[in-house]
Amino acid sequence: MNPGDAFDRILDGLHRATLDDRHWPATAALIDELCGTEGNVLAVGEGSGADARVLFHQYLYRGEPRPELAREYFDVYYPQDEAMPRIRKLPPGTVAHTPALYTERELKTSKAYNEAWNHCICQNGLAVALGEPDGLRVVWGFTDPVVTGDWQSAPLQLIEHLVPHVRQFVRVRQRLAAADAMGAGLAGLLDNDRIGVVQLDRVGRVVATNGPALEILRRGDGLRDGDGVLDAWLPADRTRLRRLVGRALPSWRGEEPPGGGSMTVQRASGRSRLAVHVSPVGDAARDFGSRRVAVLVLVVDPARRARIDATRVAKTLGLSPSEARLAALVTEGRKVREIAATTGWRENYVRWLVRQVYGKLGASGQVDVARQVLAAEALPPR
Repeated sequence: MNPGDAFDRILDGLHRATLDDRHWPATAALIDELCGTEGNVLAVGEGSGADARVLFHQYLYRGEPRPELAREYFDVYYPQDEAMPRIRKLPPGTVAHTPALYTERELKTSKAYNEAWNHCICQNGLAVALGEPDGLRVVWGFTDPVVTGDWQSAPLQLIEHLVPHVRQFVRVRQRLAAADAMGAGLAGLLDNDRIGVVQLDRVGRVVATNGPALEILRRGDGLRDGDGVLDAWLPADRTRLRRLVGRALPSWRGEEPPGGGSMTVQRASGRSRLAVHVSPVGDAARDFGSRRVAVLVLVVDPARRARIDATRVAKTLGLSPSEARLAALVTEGRKVREIAATTGWRENYVRWLVRQVYGKLGASGQVDVARQVLAAEALPPR
């Protein structure tokens, strides 16, 4: 199989897994096969130092879950692994060789490297920093090469090219999960009322929208439907959105596979910016030119009042019950006065709690808090 065909097969699997994560193990197995590795690992975390937390992890070896390896590492070795602080500091897109994350002395003395990574067949593996979508750190790990002792250029290049696509897969899965839409499929997404959904055909025209998206488009506050074309209100946002959608559309020449991305959109009303996540859908080569859905656009309105589970937010984000309740109300779009009226707290206490939550989450504003809260609801428990 030539490199182009291999890359396209993986992207097709990722696009399918975006809508139904039951396709992810098969896609992960295909990546292992084409990269010549035993397995790969996805992990999502946040924070640093003593405040570092792992929110989600999944070990798949040729598509088969290995929970016992995950339990052993995180229960026994993770707290003392010398490489973890260095992995957290890797710039997005960095592909790091596992031995390079330890000093010469640590390579001889580290229990994590000599025991855990030996059990996982990862002593010659890779750690890939996918970046921090929605304030969460995503790391993609690979086991040792199966045949060759050293990593060859072809699998390294394949992994580097896959980084933005896997990052977007994780990001969109989080958004769908935050809307309770896991596994809903294209048709089921339109019935979801917690997140805006716009479906585009292969030429970028709007095929369908759900209720929340239709409400946003009708108001024209940030996004609008311009004669069947999804458009932004602000010219600068319009240019970025068109470029983002264009990149996700299938090319009839087939010279470059489609890719996803995210942006925020300013609103004429001055309300919180809309978050827009764009993702390709399926394999364009199999639709015979039909007006099928080719691009999925998710629109997150931080001001839309969703019901948030404050107890889960507290447990996942490490907040006190009061802080978690405050964060949930902020995510629902409530203002200080509304929160005070709802909870019976004094407004000064609400403002103090807001500062506490911003500080603990490292958030710069309401949208940052909303993103982390929705992501916390989205991620499955360990």
